[in-house]
Amino acid sequence: MTDARALSRRIASLLAEERSRLADFLVALADFDRQRGWGTLGYASLFQYLERELRLTSSAAARRMTAAALVRRFPAVVEPLRDGRVCMSVVYELSKALTPENAGEVLPRFYGLSKREAEALVAELRPVANPPRREVVTALARTAPSLRASAPAEARTASPVPERTSPAKSERVQPDADLFSAPARPRDEVEPLDAQLRRYHVTVSKAFLAKLDAAKDALSHAIPDGDTEAVLTAALDLLLEKTDRRRGLVKRPRPAPQKPSADPRHVPAAVAREVWKRDGGRCAFRLPDGSVCGSTKRLELDHIHPVALGGRSTADNLRVACWDHNSLHAEHVFGRKHMDQFRKAANRSAPALAGGGTSGACGEEAEAAGSTLTPRRRGTGS
Repeated sequence: MTDARALSRRIASLLAEERSRLADFLVALADFDRQRGWGTLGYASLFQYLERELRLTSSAAARRMTAAALVRRFPAVVEPLRDGRVCMSVVYELSKALTPENAGEVLPRFYGLSKREAEALVAELRPVANPPRREVVTALARTAPSLRASAPAEARTASPVPERTSPAKSERVQPDADLFSAPARPRDEVEPLDAQLRRYHVTVSKAFLAKLDAAKDALSHAIPDGDTEAVLTAALDLLLEKTDRRRGLVKRPRPAPQKPSADPRHVPAAVAREVWKRDGGRCAFRLPDGSVCGSTKRLELDHIHPVALGGRSTADNLRVACWDHNSLHAEHVFGRKHMDQFRKAANRSAPALAGGGTSGACGEEAEAAGSTLTPRRRGTGS
């Protein structure tokens, strides 16, 4: 732990130095551009200087030009860049929103934001006027399997663009029937339009579209216009309601059983409900800085004092934890070497556990290994 803490301090020092150097670089670049130093050296533009002289890629050159121009217009951006309140990925979005009139009010709103959060804030500050509300389904460009690795980037990233959904009917272009395979699916994209609206670009299969049409038909009485957003919202509501039931978060819970379970790992629904509500459906693992993880992904119920060491399934001894911190807790208690051996055994028995409702490092093997990890059981969400 001492070595890790010393290395952490070294990393933090290097990060602070990197941020400070970046701020100094942008200030110098802004001054260089103001003096047209690139012209004195024989370059046609600052962009050409960054590409040819400093050998930056075109995208890196463009980002730094934008940041230098922002620093030149708004010197107040320098210190937030220097101390990390604003990062380079946010600078481009910041340049769309800052004006001499609003800089004092708007700049602090970008502190600590990710690129996606910054995009959403820009859409709120400068909403798209009359955004189109329609869905468009197009065929995905296909490439031969043997040519997939060498296919152009545009073909690999092309995707159907169900834009903003609306009562309008979809325009569908069916792909040609051939023997080619579709390229790997690109990531979903979300484009903020204003404070509330988002355009969602997603690549789906033909089977998904068939299910979507069937769902629209099934809900045609409740949603006569077949609005895609309304149909998907109804489906998501049902899915989230099912998840809440697994966690014991129901509107009319059953009374707690009088006789406790003989299984010390069993978490009664009433206890699970109390823990999920108390922790707000987020990982409650305490980080070194005193804050909690707060993750909402791959959540489980974790015994703080392990059952293998006499811990009980009570609300005081349980917390919501993400899978990673649940596993890390087990390492802290039983040691990494012991848990690595357990994981190997769990991986070997994974086919037997398939469909059994246990998470990757849970189940009977966890009990045999003395793990702190709690198996997933109905009603516990662990």
